[in-house]
Amino acid sequence: MEQELASTLSYPILSTVIFLPVAVAALMLFINRANTGAIKWTALIASLATFVLSLPLFTSFDKSTYKMQFSEFHEWIPAFNINYAIGVDGISVLFVLLSTLITITCVLVSWNAIKEKTKEFYISILLIEGAMIGVFCSLDFFLFYIFWEAMLIPMFLLIGVWGGPNRIYASIKFFLYTLVGSVLMLVGIIVLYLYAGKTFDILTLSSLNYPLKMQLWLFWAFFAAFAVKVPMFPVHTWLPDAHTEAPTAGSVILAAILIKMGAYGFLRFSLPMFPDAAVAMTPAMMTLSVIAIIYGAVVCFAQTDLKRLIAYSSVSHMGFVTLGIFAMNVQGLEGGILQMINHGVITGALFLAVGIIYEQTHSRQISDYGGAATVVPVYAAFFMVLTLAAIGLPGLNGFVGEFLIILGGFAAKKWAGVLAATGVIIGAGYMLWLYQNIFFQELNPKIAELKDLNGREFLTLIPLIVLIFWIGVYPNAFLSFMHVSVQHLIDRVGMGTQPEAVASLLSFIR
Repeated sequence: MEQELASTLSYPILSTVIFLPVAVAALMLFINRANTGAIKWTALIASLATFVLSLPLFTSFDKSTYKMQFSEFHEWIPAFNINYAIGVDGISVLFVLLSTLITITCVLVSWNAIKEKTKEFYISILLIEGAMIGVFCSLDFFLFYIFWEAMLIPMFLLIGVWGGPNRIYASIKFFLYTLVGSVLMLVGIIVLYLYAGKTFDILTLSSLNYPLKMQLWLFWAFFAAFAVKVPMFPVHTWLPDAHTEAPTAGSVILAAILIKMGAYGFLRFSLPMFPDAAVAMTPAMMTLSVIAIIYGAVVCFAQTDLKRLIAYSSVSHMGFVTLGIFAMNVQGLEGGILQMINHGVITGALFLAVGIIYEQTHSRQISDYGGAATVVPVYAAFFMVLTLAAIGLPGLNGFVGEFLIILGGFAAKKWAGVLAATGVIIGAGYMLWLYQNIFFQELNPKIAELKDLNGREFLTLIPLIVLIFWIGVYPNAFLSFMHVSVQHLIDRVGMGTQPEAVASLLSFIR
């Protein structure tokens, strides 16, 4: 294994934040299901404790190195060279922090919304949290795959048990799409394991040079899993259904964290392990990204359901992320990573806002909310901030990520930068259209008795609003984490890529 930095802390911080929520979920099995108050408070305290314990990742992180930090290594299954190896670098550390923060908001927003099988619901939330963090920390492919798949089961249950009227259809569709992609990735992992002398060590596998045709086949095997998870066009169709039917907490986790794992997979595996294939496939990947940006934005205008509109906006915004990644320059990659964080904050907050108002009206139809600003002015103010962040207003976090991505895309392929900028304009159109129809039309009698944000709902949204302004005003507080790691990734792709190799691959593809 590549030399790693030892943790500067006196306790195994990553193992703690991974397994604390899992341990509490196990303890919750012994709480009487009728005692819903104890169940909710246990889940909230566990999520708050996990977040507090993860904060040293932000305060103690060494930004001057690309190597893994807070690393832990233990032999697990020596016969197959499988180890418990975890660590974070400048690419993954921010996603651990985002995961712990988002879980708190999911617990709070579900406080009164979940009335049946409350214990099982909060157990599922905590299990998802542990699995999500494990994915971003894993340095062993076997361990990574366990966390990757472990996340699938509780999310399937969240949609299928606590979802809307079409929850069974949406949950099965979500399960099948992600499972098929994951199985193809498993085949790729096994091929890497055998080729590299039977090792699952991700850092070792990322440092090897693979035959050209092998790179291409493996790139597509991993693409199957990551593209579905993002989701990229045209394998995106599970997302609107899953978002529409999922409970609010499920939609928030999907938008804020789960779909980021596909883009993270491209960064952690596809680029450093298969650089020749990645460069050869860049035109195709950028084309798919631009299609997603424009298609997702245009389709938003046809939506009548609030959650479905936000779901299609996610397709568009994640197109920006993959465009930045496959621009393969500093601006594009850093913009893509930052936009993953931004999208998690903005879209997660939008789903929270929809869930808060849905709890009172039990309607997601846009036409049912005309004139809402007159009865819920505080809620309208919060939603306005989220709307402006989503359209990329300067001074808010959405602007920084999109600007860097368009800059990087334009430097890589001018047509990609121009079309991505067009997507920003369309995005502003549908978000402002949405806001106008909800808040500035004639008051709909259906919402005349609507109540404004209460204290719990205010506390649920305010951390994400703070992040929107913090990243927008001072983005370097977050970009500085990734500078060295992104440069190392670019160097790795550059060292692994030879022009003749790419030409050979392109000839093979044709």
